[in-house]
Amino acid sequence: MRYFRLLVLGNGISAYGSYLNMVALNVFVYDATGSALAAGLFMAVRLATSVVSGWVSGRLVSVHDRKRLMVGADLCQAVALLSLLLAPDGTRPGLLYVLAVVTGGCSTLSQVALRSSIPEIVGAEHRVRANGLLVTGRSLAMIAGFASSGVVVAELGYSAAFALDAGTFLVSATVLSLLPVRTRAATDAAGGNSAKDSGAARWTARMLLGTAPLLMAMIAIRAVDGLGSSSHNVALPIYSSSLDPDHPATFISQFWATWAIGNIVAQQVIGRVTKKTGRTPGERAFALGACVMSAGFIVVFSGLPTVPAVIAALVAGAADGFTEIVYVSRLQTAPDDQRGRLFGLTASAENTGFGLGMLVSGALLETFSPLQVVAAFHGLAIALCAALLLWLVSRGRTTPAPPAAEPAGRDTPTMTEERG
Repeated sequence: MRYFRLLVLGNGISAYGSYLNMVALNVFVYDATGSALAAGLFMAVRLATSVVSGWVSGRLVSVHDRKRLMVGADLCQAVALLSLLLAPDGTRPGLLYVLAVVTGGCSTLSQVALRSSIPEIVGAEHRVRANGLLVTGRSLAMIAGFASSGVVVAELGYSAAFALDAGTFLVSATVLSLLPVRTRAATDAAGGNSAKDSGAARWTARMLLGTAPLLMAMIAIRAVDGLGSSSHNVALPIYSSSLDPDHPATFISQFWATWAIGNIVAQQVIGRVTKKTGRTPGERAFALGACVMSAGFIVVFSGLPTVPAVIAALVAGAADGFTEIVYVSRLQTAPDDQRGRLFGLTASAENTGFGLGMLVSGALLETFSPLQVVAAFHGLAIALCAALLLWLVSRGRTTPAPPAAEPAGRDTPTMTEERG
């Protein structure tokens, strides 16, 4: 896992660049064009590209080397940012929309490729812990990116922000290219282990036939979670301003810092529980975690005093991290040749939900309070999760266990072995 920690570090650095990029570019678009419509169009292009890229990425990671795709995605984003940095001032507004397409598509491709590769990089038995480390790294990167973007732009200017962005992607690409990782399942060229292969094929068929509707239900819930996520992201500045008009950023910073701490706690807890029990939380844990997460976000906007509201944010952050780890780990049980398409599908679904939610919740907040909007969107997620729980309980569903894995070093080499 020590090599994987370096991968997490590189991924966290590029994630920091993405979040810094998100804020700095949106402000730059508005400053460069003087138009709120242009800024909104920039965000719409980026989100639309992310949705389309989910479908395309699923196909790409199924047939091409995933490590090269991730390195290429980081390099493309770095080149695009440097091109904007070096371009004459008059051509920058037009390049912004090209940059929106590049960053939206490449970030989705990188995410799909990485999630699809985790079982091959660390071994299927370590995927929950690995997913937890990635969630923690991205959570910390989000806080650092959002917190530092204003300071970087205000003190150093847009050119420094773009240069720093490009640097983070170059660092990530360098780290990933140097790591001795295998991102795709090895094939048995000699044709041996036929009994194990036959057992794996039977389990694969049973898993796909028995769980396809369930996986689609989980992906649908994640799309609705995207709606809920957009609602509290849009409502948070409004709610924070109503709490303290003189210091509107205070509650926002408290919320996101506490949310990140909750994510870290979730990673620690689920890693220890999985290691101790040897079992990965399943669909029921996913649905329960999503219910707690949505309920926590609703409570945050209910007008409680600061301390209870921060505690609710902590619970929501922990449930959010727990749910994402369980969800990603569940999809990673799919066969390697199907995994990329699943993660491409879920990326498109989540981005669609988030983008649609940004538009709808923004319009609704003109008429309704933040609590009403957040409760409506997250309440829908709770309702769907409750329906999934009832369905699982009524079916008394049990997931067939996969064939026993061979010891590390035989058919599924670890990262250490990949060094040669």
